[in-house]
Formats: sequence, structure tokens, C-alpha cells
Amino acid sequence: MVYGADSSCSSCTVLPYPSAMNLEKGVLIPEPVDPKCEAILAQINIPVTTKLGLKPDELKKEISKYSGLIVRSATKVTADLIAAGKNLRVIGRAGVGVDNIDCEAATTQGVLVINAPGGNTLSAAELTCVMITSLSRNIYEASASLKAGKWDRKKFMSNELDGKTLAIIGLGRIGREVAHRMQSFGMKTIGFDPLVPAEESIKFGVESMELEKIWPLADYITVHTPLIPQTKNMINTEVFAKCPKGVKIINCARGGIVDEAALLAALESGQCGGAGIDVYTEEPPKCTDLLQHPKVICTPHLGASTHEAQSRVAEEIAQQFVSLHKGNPIHGIVNSPAFSLSKSHSQWAKISKTLGAFVSMLFPKTDKDISVVANVYGRDLKRKEILFSTAILIGMLKQRSNVDANFVNAPTLARDAGFQVTQVINNHISLDNISLELTATSLTETHTVLATLNNGEPALCNIDNCQFKTVPFLSDDLIFLKGPNTSEVTAKVIGILAEFGLVHNVAWGERPKDSESCWCAVHAVGKVDSMPEEVIQQLESASRYLDFWAQLKL
Repeated sequence: MVYGADSSCSSCTVLPYPSAMNLEKGVLIPEPVDPKCEAILAQINIPVTTKLGLKPDELKKEISKYSGLIVRSATKVTADLIAAGKNLRVIGRAGVGVDNIDCEAATTQGVLVINAPGGNTLSAAELTCVMITSLSRNIYEASASLKAGKWDRKKFMSNELDGKTLAIIGLGRIGREVAHRMQSFGMKTIGFDPLVPAEESIKFGVESMELEKIWPLADYITVHTPLIPQTKNMINTEVFAKCPKGVKIINCARGGIVDEAALLAALESGQCGGAGIDVYTEEPPKCTDLLQHPKVICTPHLGASTHEAQSRVAEEIAQQFVSLHKGNPIHGIVNSPAFSLSKSHSQWAKISKTLGAFVSMLFPKTDKDISVVANVYGRDLKRKEILFSTAILIGMLKQRSNVDANFVNAPTLARDAGFQVTQVINNHISLDNISLELTATSLTETHTVLATLNNGEPALCNIDNCQFKTVPFLSDDLIFLKGPNTSEVTAKVIGILAEFGLVHNVAWGERPKDSESCWCAVHAVGKVDSMPEEVIQQLESASRYLDFWAQLKL
């Protein structure tokens, strides 16, 4: 309950820092996953149910019973399925790619999506290298010819790999392993990855350059990127035209990165000298002409199909579930970059949520669009902007909209609600404790608040240039009053609470020179809306003459 003509916003219960994810309702595994996964989860008493062969409608009915879902690539985790998972908290992909999971729907629902990015690295890299070496020596064609009873050695004259240029698009784990192995064959490795700086790639022997410079140099091209709008049909007719005649293409990453129609045309014209394909736009594939082309080596999505890889991804995804359950950091988060940071920096998350809730409380309920600029003061703030901005939005959403947002869905829900953190400014100064200053703006008002961590708890220093003489802790029993410095109304409100023994202490602010009003913070005993009716009536009567009256509820 909030009182005052300028403050009709809803109550604020800021979500606690996510210390551990409760998976007591268990985990559903609807497709074959190595038994090691279930064994690891069972060791810490996370219930596991394996139900294979469920049809989509059956899976939708079943999913509502579980906290977690672990899939490989066969299960399509659609928006409808996620919506049906009323208790669903986390979806785990026992592998790398998550294109079979509607990550946007999961994010909106506040469901964490994680993967096992390291488990199949070696298997996928090895298959890629097998494709490269096989293409270089016409292994597939020569084998088929000999099996057909022919002995045609001259037809299969080929080229060595030594001295040839391999272009690696995507320099993550798999791309790096491919580079390392093919360098041992004497290949020159060049590559592109917008997330890997040139000074980093050169450490593992890959010269980084822009795509337009890569195409004319490449004897072989291998792709190791996710399938996203920026990479869909990345290797297309225009790219083939820029490559040397006879360039060879390998795709063991995701179907759709290579335009299959363009690839077939390039093979038939001779512009492409061969292709190694393990993944397809449609699986099972329907591109019959491409599969039957004599210059194509094709396999049925075998990149992770080794006993070792399946054991590793099962173990990796299970260990991440265990870490979530225990409240430990994890590395395979797909849809929430702030989530892992929030676990490692709980105090920073706490002050951000609390101050986000508080500053949004200062605006009239009619103000729909509120934007925030955050100034953060303290040590080790590099690359932590997403933590502060997300936590601020969590607090604002609960205070203004009574929405239980979390570190997964807060940015999406805040955007829909009209809240945004436009900038987080890191001030790297030598402070042991973090301090946070928010300047929030709507169409009608602007407010600035400053808080710090005092013994690990958020403490309010300043509201709109009104400095507190004694810093009050931002706790859920705090009542804020704003009125003329000489007014007896503020004192009367405090007196009413004191008369009933409901005041713990009072923190007064110093009136700014350019203002006729100042702030006061009262630590009450309990919540106003649970106080005796007589107290509430007296408070309502007295506080109507204040500029602002509200109790913060965290």
C-alpha cells in the first residue's frame, strides 16, 4: 500500500538474488542422452524422468510437471511447449546448437536456456578435418570408383594440403581446434569472427581479416558459426563468385549457413571443386541432387556422434544443472548474460534491484515511460554493465508493474512496459564498496538517487540533492516522507507512529538550497498496511498535506 497524491504505484517486493535454482520437481529427458547425465543428477537427489518417443502433444502435457528439460537435437522446444511448462525453470541442450529451442519464447517466460559448449568440440573438429583431407585427395570418388570395379588412377590426381589456405569462419572452440590440426598439415589459416580480436586469433595461428578479403584467398572454407540471421546463407552465389575456381566448402556446423542451391550450381559449374556436408537446411535432407553429386561427401549430422562426445555433453549439461541447483556459477548460459554475473556479485545485484525499485517509486503511476542512467562507483567494474542494468529493471518492474521478473526476462518485460536503462557508466575508482547513482527521467519528472553498500546492505545517501545526515538502510520497513522543512506535518506523521510504538528510528535530510522541501526516512516497526485501522486512518489524514508519502516494500 502506498499513500500520497503523487505516489499511487503498487507495492514493491524486489526479487531476491538468485542463489540457487530449485529443481525439486525434477528434470524430464525426452530423447536418448548418455546415462551419465541421469546418474550425476541422481547423486544430489534431483529427480530425473526419461520418457522417449513422446509425441508433441504428449510432451506438452508432460512438461508441466517438471522444473527442467534436457534435450539433444531431435526435440523441438517450441513456444507452445515452453508456455505449457508452468514449472519450467531451465532448458538444457546436451550439445552446442540451440536452434531447436525457441530461445526468445524461453526468455520471455523467464526460463533459462543453457548448453554444453565444450563436450562435442573435438568430435566436430575431427570430422571437419576428415572432410578437408578427404576432399583434398578425392577419397570418396576414388573409393566409389574402385568398388564399381574400375582402376582409374589418373582420374583422381589431386593436390596436397601443404601451402594451401584454409579460411575458418567462426573462431570459437571448434574453429580453433580445426586450425590447430590443419596447421600441422602445413596449411595457412585465415579466419573471421566478430567476437575474437585479431590479437587473440594470432595466438593460435589464425590471421583475422574481413570476409571480403578472405574469399579471394581461400582454397578451402569451413564454417563454425551458429545459424542466426547474420549467418543464414552466408556462403552464397556472390561469395562463390569471389572465391578462386575450385574452392572447397565444408559445413559441419549448422544447415542453412551454406546456401544449398548456390552450392549445387557452383559444383556443376566447377567454381566449387568439392563439398563436405554434415548438416542440412532440412533434416533429413531433401536436396537429392546435391547429395548425389560426385564431388560431395555427405554424412547424416555426425559431428557429435562419437561415444566420447555423447558422454562429455551428457556430463557437462548435468554438471551445469547441479551447479544451478547449488547456486554456483555456470558457463553455458545462452539467453541471459546477466544471470551468471548476478550469482558472482550478489551485493551489486541487490543494490541495483533495490535502488531501481526505489527510484521508480518516486514517479506518479501515470508516468508510463521511464529511462534510467546509472553511474556505478567501485572496483572491478569492467564488463559488468549488463548486471546493473538488468537488476535495476527487475526492481522497477516489481515496483511499478508488480511483475516478478528475473535475470532472464527482465530486459524483454521492461521493454514492453516502457522502462529502459539507457546507459551504465563505470567509474573505476578505489572504493571497497559499490555505490550506485541513478538518474531517472519520465515525460514529466526527473529524479536522482544515490545509495551505497554499508556492511553489505543498500543504504540511501541522497534523494534529489537532499543529503541524509544519518544514512538509512533501504529495508522493507522504510517510510519516506517529503514536505516543507518547517512543516509540522512530517513531525505529526512521525508522532502518530511513535504514539503506537511503531517507530524504530528517523533519518532527516538536509533541505537543498534550491528547494522548499526536504526528505525524511522513518524506519517503522512493520508494514503500514498491516497496522491497526486507527493508525492507518490517522496517517491518511495527516499525510495528505505532504508532497510525498510512501513505504518501500522490497
